[in-house]
Amino acid sequence: MKLSLVVPCYNEESNVRLFHDAAANVFDNEGYDYEMVFVNDGSKDSTLAKLKELHNESDKNIRIVSFSRNFGKEAAMYAGIQHAKGEYICLIDADLQQRPEVVAYMVKRLEENPELDCVAAFQEQRIEDKTLSFFKASFYRLINSVSSTTFVQGASDFRTFRRNVAQAVLSLGESHRFSKGLLSWVGFNTEYIPYEVQERASGESKWSFVKLFKYAVEGIMAFSTAPLSIPLFLGAGLSAVSVLYLIVRAICCALSLYDSFDRGTLLVFLALLIGGVQLICIGIVGQYLAKTYEQGKNRPIYLAREIIEPKEKQE
Repeated sequence: MKLSLVVPCYNEESNVRLFHDAAANVFDNEGYDYEMVFVNDGSKDSTLAKLKELHNESDKNIRIVSFSRNFGKEAAMYAGIQHAKGEYICLIDADLQQRPEVVAYMVKRLEENPELDCVAAFQEQRIEDKTLSFFKASFYRLINSVSSTTFVQGASDFRTFRRNVAQAVLSLGESHRFSKGLLSWVGFNTEYIPYEVQERASGESKWSFVKLFKYAVEGIMAFSTAPLSIPLFLGAGLSAVSVLYLIVRAICCALSLYDSFDRGTLLVFLALLIGGVQLICIGIVGQYLAKTYEQGKNRPIYLAREIIEPKEKQE
């Protein structure tokens, strides 16, 4: 098997057939074997039913991994890589914003360049809201400044890589996964190519601003301990402010300006400030402890309710 297309699906009932047809239209002409590994991430619509229809009707190699509930896209990608049989493995969305034609080019680049292990796509021009683009750019600047792992701005999970990269990613048993970072952290020779994001074939994006913000926080905490240094700097800053306040107060007393201070308001302000900073510090440490606690449980990254193998393997 030359290529495995790993396709996470969450409420994509209107897109899975369109994706299947678009992929078949491209790879049937490429002259090598390929498979589609659809991962149903606990969809609440009829995505699984549509996938089963495709499996029954199509003569293509279709494998379906259906989760017992929604475990998230990261778990879906992990499961897809785990069940993929191809020499090359591609992570691609079902909504056709990422085109199969680009995947064919990625495979060609890997075939022509044996020294390459991975070809990843990045967006040169984004078709999203400017505010969202600003926050995404800010995220990349921030995470690259606090992490030893390099993140290429605009690079998504859309990439094709060899089996040695897949094995390296699967060897990382983190329960809180951030694939962009993991694929960068494992190293290997990666080429970044630009691609143009297309409009969704159907439906709406599952990524809201809140979900993207949480995802960004996950990424920063997964690849940097810098937030744990925030309490140290805040503590040093507050200590400096308190010393400065004492000096200013002494000067004011010497100049008979002490009575002009609203001491009650100032004390309330300082108490709230110090209390807030303490809670922020406790919260930061708590987030890292929570992730350690979750990892310590050693629960599986996902649970599959059903796995449907390609037809020839069922016979």
